[in-house]
Amino acid sequence: MAPKEAPVAKKAKKAKTPRITKRKSRKRVPPATEVPRVPPPERKKRVMGMKNTRAKEQLAGAVDEEQRRKDKEAEMVRRYYHHRDKIAAREQSLSNMRRTARALGQYFVEPEPRLAVVVRIRGICDMPPKPRKILQILRLRQIFNAVFVRLNKSTLNLLRLVAPYIAWGYPNLMTVRKLLYRRGYCKHRGQRLRLDNELIEKNLARNNIICMEDLIYEIFRTGKHFKHANKFLWPFKLNTVKGGMKAKRRHFVEGGDYGNREVYINRFIRKMI
Repeated sequence: MAPKEAPVAKKAKKAKTPRITKRKSRKRVPPATEVPRVPPPERKKRVMGMKNTRAKEQLAGAVDEEQRRKDKEAEMVRRYYHHRDKIAAREQSLSNMRRTARALGQYFVEPEPRLAVVVRIRGICDMPPKPRKILQILRLRQIFNAVFVRLNKSTLNLLRLVAPYIAWGYPNLMTVRKLLYRRGYCKHRGQRLRLDNELIEKNLARNNIICMEDLIYEIFRTGKHFKHANKFLWPFKLNTVKGGMKAKRRHFVEGGDYGNREVYINRFIRKMI
C-alpha cells in the first residue's frame, strides 16, 4: 500500500502595504476678469485711504457750496440797491424837470405809462364770444384774476374792447412789489408754484434775472425781457374787494367800477391783496 503524501503547507499571503501616491498640485489660474486678492492689512489701508479722500472731497464741496451761497446773497443785495438807485435817479430827474417847467412858466408833459395791471371784475354770463376770447388771450379766465400788460397800440385796443369786464390802471412800484411778494406764483414744468429765488434763477437766469428784486425791476420798468418774465408769472388770484364794489356795470368816471382808473388802481388792488 503506497504511503500517503504529506500535506503541503500553503504559502501565507503577504499583507498589502498601503500605497501612498503624491497628488500633483495644480496651480489655480485666476480668470482674466478676477481682481487679484490683496492681503487684509493692505486692503484695509487702501479702503481707509479712499474713505478719507471721499470725506475730504465732501467737506471741500460743502465749503464751496456755502461760499457760493454767500456770494449769491451778496449779489442779490447789491442788485437790490442798484435797482433802487436807478429808480430813485429817474424820479429825481422827473422832479427836476417839473420844477424847471414851473419856474419858467411852462408845462411839463408826463411820460406815457408803459405798464398796466388788469383785473377781471365780471363773470362769463351774457358775454359775447369776442370779449371772451380776448380775456382768454390776456389770461383772465376767472373773476378777480389780475395780470401785468405792456401798453402799446395793440394792447390798448384789446383793453378798449373788453373794458366793461375789467378794471385797469397804472401800478406804482409798491403795488408791483406787494403783488409779487404776497400773491406771486410762477409756472414751472406745468405746475403752479410759489415764487422764490431758486425758481426764478432756474427759469430766467438766461435773461439776467436771478432773484425777486430783478423780477420786480424788470416788470416795473417793462425792460427788454418783460415778455419772458411776465409769461413766467401765473395770473394773480386776488380776493374780493374789501367793502364790495359800487356798480360793476358803470364806468369808473361815472361812479362805477369798470374801465381805466389810472393811478387809482393802486388803492383798488390794495383792497384785494
